[in-house]
Amino acid sequence: MQITEVKVFPVEDGGRLKAYATLVFDDCFIVRDLKVIQGDTNLFVSMPSRKKKDGTFRDIVHPLNAEMRSSVEEKVIEEYNKTAQQ
Repeated sequence: MQITEVKVFPVEDGGRLKAYATLVFDDCFIVRDLKVIQGDTNLFVSMPSRKKKDGTFRDIVHPLNAEMRSSVEEKVIEEYNKTAQQ
């Protein structure tokens, strides 16, 4: 499975939330509402999640292995950096 498109939507005055992102896989599957978050030392990508009745959050979609998680973070942060420079 390949990431074929990444779109980043910067957020102004979002505090630690820097942007939302959308990914397309193999030109046929889309995932919306990933978040680019400023951590204590660097940016990271948070997966789309839903708040449960008990107040905790559960990811709606997420990578099943470290290799795919790395690939997603790398592509999203790369696109965020391009967008932020404009």
